[in-house]
Amino acid sequence: MTTTPKSAASPQSPQPPTRRRLGLPLVLALLLGLALGRYACNPPGTPPAAADPSATTARVAAVWTCSMHPQIRMPEPGDCPICGMDLIPVPTGDDADDAPGVARLSLSPAAVALAEIVTAPVERRAVAHEVRMIGKVGFDETAMASITAWVPGRLDRLFVDYTGVTVRKGDHLVEIYSPQLLATQQELLQAVATARLLAPGGVDSASGAAQLVAERTSASVTSAKERLRLWGLEPAQIDEIIAAGTPSEHITIRAPMGGVVVHKNALEGTYVETGTRIYTIADLTSVWVLLEAYESDLTWLRYGERVEFQTEAFPGEVFEGRIAFIDPVLDDRTRTVKVRVNVPNPELRLKPDMFVRALVRARLTAHGRVIDADLAGRFLCPMHPEVVSDEPGQCDQCGMDLVRASELGFTAEDQDAEQLPLVVPASAPLITGTRAVVYVAVPDAERPTFEGREVVLGPRAADVYVVRSGLVEGERV
Repeated sequence: MTTTPKSAASPQSPQPPTRRRLGLPLVLALLLGLALGRYACNPPGTPPAAADPSATTARVAAVWTCSMHPQIRMPEPGDCPICGMDLIPVPTGDDADDAPGVARLSLSPAAVALAEIVTAPVERRAVAHEVRMIGKVGFDETAMASITAWVPGRLDRLFVDYTGVTVRKGDHLVEIYSPQLLATQQELLQAVATARLLAPGGVDSASGAAQLVAERTSASVTSAKERLRLWGLEPAQIDEIIAAGTPSEHITIRAPMGGVVVHKNALEGTYVETGTRIYTIADLTSVWVLLEAYESDLTWLRYGERVEFQTEAFPGEVFEGRIAFIDPVLDDRTRTVKVRVNVPNPELRLKPDMFVRALVRARLTAHGRVIDADLAGRFLCPMHPEVVSDEPGQCDQCGMDLVRASELGFTAEDQDAEQLPLVVPASAPLITGTRAVVYVAVPDAERPTFEGREVVLGPRAADVYVVRSGLVEGERV
């Protein structure tokens, strides 16, 4: 039989009071030891140890960036995800202005000379740009006419039997036989003969019945003449039929305008119906030049703007015209816009489908107006830009009222300087694809210092960029 010693307390027995009171002296002893150790490491009069630089930088820098890719912003140090370089801190607080970073770049004079850094002022001036386009010569659609059959019949003779023939207004083109024309001529001749009998001094001309018949006969003559006129006969041809006293089996169709026959759609002996096209005539004394303009060039193009172009047929010779139409719809296949130029061609030197190279020399203001001293203050036709007048009036070609050139976006060359756009050299901005950054020289700095600034750029004109916002006139970039 095993017995438990009396000194060994059972788990259920309470702990003696002396054991519980031992914890307090032990805590006091530990606190005293820590105080003595700190005093031994830093006795009185000894300066405190310098703080860890990395810890200080970590406290100051809340954002880390890459010196090569300033768009990278990370909450902790590491490597650049683009180039793999170590990230550098972006200081904040009081040291942000003095510490080097992406916002400011401070160099020594020797470094500036070694890097060949040159600054240029931000200034206001008119910007000029050359827009180059290609295209071809086309027909003037407003100077084309179709010769059609106005009455059913048979084409017995074609005086113009091949395309390319030059005709004048009134030239005979085709002879047509038509039973309807023949019947109408006979009706006209009978009405004319009856009218002569019932004329004053004729048979029974004094009776009331004769007067009534005379009135109806006169109406028949007028009606027959009108039908023949509407079927394409000229008044002189109708008078010839009346003078001859016999109907003509064939009626000659004449050219309503002068030009070149560009299409021939019928042959001799062909039966035609009303509206069948026989010829197409184009007046080539004025032509259209059809050009292709890119999207980026549209800001430089305006209605009525002067265009110069050259052709392969006449090297070195410059032709001129004015923009008459800019297509409001973009071609989604070529990403270009159709531009039409009206060009006078009195000597017929320009041939349709000739290849041309065009040039537009544009000068714009800050508000997008074209500087043209020849058009400023004058009046233009909204349909024919070649019609320019010093006074208001009407177009001699279409009869429309002339409008001021200023309403079409033109202005004089002597304008206020405040209207000129802000420009910077094309080499100044750093374009990353999503934004543009320029470095602006900080004035009154102890050493050459440049501040990075994001700007909004407009179109590029030769060696300069138009600045929409972000810079002020007089700053150096």
